[in-house]
Formats: sequence, C-alpha cells, structure tokens
Amino acid sequence: MSRDALAASRERLNTLVDSTGVAAGTLADDLAKVTSLLDREVSLRRVLTDPSQPGQGKADLVGRLLGGQIGGESVDLVSGMVRSRWSASRDLVDAVEELADTADLIAAEQAGNLDAVEDELFRFGRIVAGSPELRTTLGGKESDDALRTARTALVERLLGGRAQPVTQRLVSRLVLHPRGRSLEAGLESLSRLAADRRNRSVAVVVSAVPLSDEQKRRLGSALARTYGRDIQLNLDVDPSVLGGISVRIGDEVISGTIADRLDDVRRRMAG
Repeated sequence: MSRDALAASRERLNTLVDSTGVAAGTLADDLAKVTSLLDREVSLRRVLTDPSQPGQGKADLVGRLLGGQIGGESVDLVSGMVRSRWSASRDLVDAVEELADTADLIAAEQAGNLDAVEDELFRFGRIVAGSPELRTTLGGKESDDALRTARTALVERLLGGRAQPVTQRLVSRLVLHPRGRSLEAGLESLSRLAADRRNRSVAVVVSAVPLSDEQKRRLGSALARTYGRDIQLNLDVDPSVLGGISVRIGDEVISGTIADRLDDVRRRMAG
C-alpha cells in the first residue's frame, strides 16, 4: 500500500511544480514543517493513516490543522497524501520528508544547479565518512537547543559560501532532524534522490588513481549499457585499493581491485 501511495504522492508533487507558480523551495519548507509535526505527534500520524477513517475526514483534519500555517498548495498536497492508504504511520512521515527533499532538488534543477548539488552531497558524504570527529559532532543523537544551534553553525562554517544554498539546506535539515538515520545514510539517501530526479542511478567508483576523461566516458557507457539507464559516476580516489576500480550501485558491488583479489586468495587459502 505504502509504495503505491508514495508513487501517487510523487506524481502529485511533479504535477504541482509543473502546472502552478508555486516556488519549489517554499514547498520544501512547508513539507519540512509537516515532517517535524508528524514526527513529534505520534497520535496525529496514527489518526491520519488509520484505514478505518474516511479519507475526506482525514483531509479535512489536515486543512484545519495546517491551514494558515503553510501554503494552500502544500495543504492540498498533504491532504491528498492522507487520503491514500499507508501500511504504517511512519511511512507517511518518510514520504512527506522525501517530498520536502525532492522539492528542494527541483528548485536546484530549475536553477540549473542540480549537478552541482549532487556532487556536493557526495563530496560532503566522503568528508564525513573520513572524519569520525565530524561524524560524531554532526550525527549525534542528542538534540537539545544548544547542540542544534552548534550544529547549524558548524554546517554554515563548512558549507556556507562553498556550496549551493540547496545543498546547505538539505544537509542542515538532515543534521537537525536525522530521524534515526546515521549522517552517512542520510547523505546517501539524498544523493539517490538527486540521481532519481535525473532518472539515473548513482555509481560510487573508487580507484587507486584518478580516472582520465576517456576512462570515465568508457566506464559510464559500459554501465549504462549494462543497467539500461544513465549512470551518474561519483568518483573517489583511494590508494589502498592497489589498482583497478571498485563500483557500487545500490547494494551491488562490482570490484576489480588487486586488494579484493588478494583478499579472495587469502580466503581460499584459509579455507
């Protein structure tokens, strides 16, 4: 049920931004507010996803609660979402959050900056993965006012003036409202959303030395032929792979590194 409801919600969002003058960034802010409300109010989200309650009644409740708090288009979008059937109440919150992030990515796309945002999210994810101290500081579960202020300031120092405004908005929202996810997992999810917006998959490519433009072109073409769709290459250099490359697309890993082959030999010898 939730999968169908999410697909319908995505379609409503696309229709809304394509056919009206609503600003995608404003829509993102509105939906982020709704996400925070539903994340806090467990009883409310249970009522809004209760299959025994009529859809129109739930939509009317949304109108009464959110009317005047967020834009009318945002109220209509959320009202449509609660008319759908969700398998679990958390699924509704996850869907509203995804639509908030997608709306910000649409704003980047409209400004011609989606590629830059996609690359910045990936690069920031690599920085976080390589810095346990930064990961702990930004990804800690504690969330009192002082910590939230400190984390917001740290994101500003790291990204302010160095990244697209949409990138900073997305990272700040993730840091302030991780909703149980690690910072790395949240950044990876945002990268996937950015890739989906361009109807392509993300391949994380790790090589011992930087790939040439020709090597990147050949690799991208080969992966596109294999998967039947465009593949966005997010490139990283790690000398420890000892030659070759490792490619990860979703949960699938294609590895041709010497280090992996040595590990395989060791496993065979140990067996």
